[in-house]
Amino acid sequence: METIQNLSEKIYDAVLNYGPRLIAAILVLIIGMWVISILRNILRKRFEKQDMEPSLRGFLNSMIGILLKALLWITVIGMMGVEMTSFIAIIGAVGFAIGMALSGTLQNFAGGVMILLFKPFKTGDFINAQGHSGTVNEIQIFNTILKTPDNKTIIIPNGGLSTGSMTNFSTETQRRVDFVFGIGYGDDVDKAKEVLMSLINADTRILKDPAPFVAVKELGDSSVNMVVRVWAEAANYWGIYFDLTENVYKTFDKEGLNIPYPQMDVHIQK
Repeated sequence: METIQNLSEKIYDAVLNYGPRLIAAILVLIIGMWVISILRNILRKRFEKQDMEPSLRGFLNSMIGILLKALLWITVIGMMGVEMTSFIAIIGAVGFAIGMALSGTLQNFAGGVMILLFKPFKTGDFINAQGHSGTVNEIQIFNTILKTPDNKTIIIPNGGLSTGSMTNFSTETQRRVDFVFGIGYGDDVDKAKEVLMSLINADTRILKDPAPFVAVKELGDSSVNMVVRVWAEAANYWGIYFDLTENVYKTFDKEGLNIPYPQMDVHIQK
């Protein structure tokens, strides 16, 4: 009988000691989950207004939700009287070990977040980075996938891509097309300029503003080199480059202008 009475007293004391803590912890857990849900909805709408990439938007929203829930559960467990200091220390040690083991992966992850957040390039842009050139086919959290003009797939880790130099050829709508054409020593330079300008004016894809530029660039070993600089819409870059090069070759021959090749004069003395 005394044993039952002692057990009842212990249960009563436990209810008095831990009951309010348990109720408070449950209330904090319910309210906390509700607040986290509201915060995630607010963040989701904010990310959408900022036109953030869908993949980064979903990832950040999920990551923030996981972190907030972890903090909430640690708080709730602590309210119930469980000592969390050692537990948190163990979690920190494990996290540090995992971070050291996955340092390269985490660097690529951080690089992916930076790329998706600051958008130095986007899907469809043609870029040159890390020794590779191609059209951005997909931006993932850890890697960026390029498609080369000859239809090869190149996977570049985001860590180096986010910290290294990169050239984006698709940022501007207009590009300058540069040429160097050589004529022979003794050819008429003014005539060469007239021929080049006539070919430029005949191509409607070449913009009038900024104005085309034609001048003598240098006196080379075997030729007088003339520089030609014209502006065009980015989509017409390669068409103009190939067509004007071919037209110059055909027209120079008709106009009596020589396109010299490297040569050397050898004088033999007896």
